[in-house]
Amino acid sequence: MRTKRKMGCLLVLLLAMAACCTVPVLLSAEAGQQGGGQGGPVDAKAAGIPERMLSAYTAGATQVTEHVPGCKGMRWQILAGIARVESNHAAGRQTSPAGDISPPITGPRLDGSGAGGNTSAFPDTDGGRWDGDTAYERAVGPFQFLPETFRSYGKDGNGDKTISPHNADDAAVSAAVYLCGGGRNLNNREELRAAVYVYNHSQAYVDDVVAGIDRYDSLGASPNVPSGNAGVVVAAALAQQGILYSWGGGGPSGATTGICCSPGGQDGRTVTGFDCSGLTQYAYAKAGITLPRTAAAQAGAGKRIPASAGYSALQPGDLVFYGYSPTSDASIHHVGIYLGDGKMINAPRPGQRVRIDPVTALSDYAGGARPL
Repeated sequence: MRTKRKMGCLLVLLLAMAACCTVPVLLSAEAGQQGGGQGGPVDAKAAGIPERMLSAYTAGATQVTEHVPGCKGMRWQILAGIARVESNHAAGRQTSPAGDISPPITGPRLDGSGAGGNTSAFPDTDGGRWDGDTAYERAVGPFQFLPETFRSYGKDGNGDKTISPHNADDAAVSAAVYLCGGGRNLNNREELRAAVYVYNHSQAYVDDVVAGIDRYDSLGASPNVPSGNAGVVVAAALAQQGILYSWGGGGPSGATTGICCSPGGQDGRTVTGFDCSGLTQYAYAKAGITLPRTAAAQAGAGKRIPASAGYSALQPGDLVFYGYSPTSDASIHHVGIYLGDGKMINAPRPGQRVRIDPVTALSDYAGGARPL
């Protein structure tokens, strides 16, 4: 039946209460490479960046060409370079799974007194909405936007239909749009420096930011792709990074529109992309293996790896499952493809894109399967 075939990872048993791949925002540590970006996966701890902030930077870099099609070379390292100087990656704050930062980050009052090194007065433009100051402006959020600037460049980075400089995803994609201008080529060193100078008219600031970008660039490395059919599966899945999540979307032939509707309200019929089990179907089809459509059914494909065996039992190319009960395949609601080194390629949820995530990002690990 067509409806059942297109269910995505949706559990038929739990149709009324649970959604396939609709899980908390996962913490990503992969590089956004849309628009000519460079670099590959990097360990957030090695970079000194909280995982949730790094996820925001990678997503922002990926999304920028939706808003500035001519932009080239935007990558997470550029956004990290800015945020390191502006807020030290929201140091001392908590960032929720949805990207909201608390307490909010606000800079000194820009009243011309010299606080924060600024001697020009900036009268309030947002009625205190974002900076809590109804008399003068204060820079806000992890990227320290002036409210007036954010009002012009602010974008919805996480698909929740609200735009806030205090949301990591919104702030990151907004900073990417601002840095890209009318369509800069940020692979060009001089254009990169010019973009950073527009952000803050100080050559010392530019030098500081670019030095950070260079360090982050040096951390990138391409994921190891295994040999044989496992390598075919991994390479096929990795090639889909940046493609939108679509509820019920995707299958053996590639990205497709999906079905209506996810518990969060996404109408997959309006989005071309993959849900979690649509992505795994596609990757395994490249190796000549046909998987069932739902995550729960895919648990029966090949050798089952019990959750009790731990993550160390997984091999690159294996399916990685998450379920409400680790011993019940019927409870499985999500699936990814293991890459090795504790990471998986994953289509996480509506509003997000195919990306690399740590396998520990979800707490209800339900083992794996080895169809190869």
